[in-house]
Amino acid sequence: MRAEPPGPQHEWLDGEAGPVVRPYTLTGGRVRSAVDGFDLVAFVLATSDLDPAGDPRLLPEHRRLVALARQPVSVAELAAELDLAIGVVRVLLGDLLAQGLVAVHEPPAAGHLPDDDILKAVVSGLRAL
Repeated sequence: MRAEPPGPQHEWLDGEAGPVVRPYTLTGGRVRSAVDGFDLVAFVLATSDLDPAGDPRLLPEHRRLVALARQPVSVAELAAELDLAIGVVRVLLGDLLAQGLVAVHEPPAAGHLPDDDILKAVVSGLRAL
C-alpha cells in the first residue's frame, strides 16, 4: 500500500510543475482587450518612471509589463518574456493603456508603404548597376 502525501492531489500535475494558473484567470475571463488588438510588432513604452508596485489594482503581470516597457519593446517580445499567450498580453496591455501607464506605437499602415511599381523600378535600377 502506497502512502499519499498530505494535501489535495491532482493526477494531471506532477511535483515539479508547481502552481498552475489558467491564462483566463489573469484576464478575469476576458478574451478581448478594451482597446482594439495590438499588432505583434507594435512597440510598448511605459509612460512614467513611477513604480506601479504600490497600485493594488495591478496584477503582478501588469507590473512586470510596465517594468519591461521602460525601454521600447514589441508586444511579441513581451509575450515571450512573460511566457504568456499573445491574447493574454494584449488584454493586459489594454488595461495598462486604459490606465495611462503605457503608450503603444503601432507600425505604419500598409497604405503608407511605397507602390509595388516603385519598388519594382528600384529593384530594376539596382540590377542595372
